[in-house]
Amino acid sequence: MSGFFTEYGEVSSAKVIMDKVTSRSRGFGFVEMSDDEASKKAIAGLDGTTIDGRTIKVTEARQKEERPAPRDDDDGGYNNSNSYNDNRY
Repeated sequence: MSGFFTEYGEVSSAKVIMDKVTSRSRGFGFVEMSDDEASKKAIAGLDGTTIDGRTIKVTEARQKEERPAPRDDDDGGYNNSNSYNDNRY
């Protein structure tokens, strides 16, 4: 993966994200470049290109969005009072 990025500058690290259960690629990864200018050139040069028959999307990484905390009146799960488990035979 990092080979495609090296023509734009020095790659500091590259990681393909793998599924914990199947050990297969989840279809995305992260590449860190040595400087911002190289990163911007790589994004501009690679976003929308085709590699191995697949169009890739290259963007700057964003922080993972936090999920809202459950409300006090939310039991937060499937086994609540409306669950099918209440109707077991």
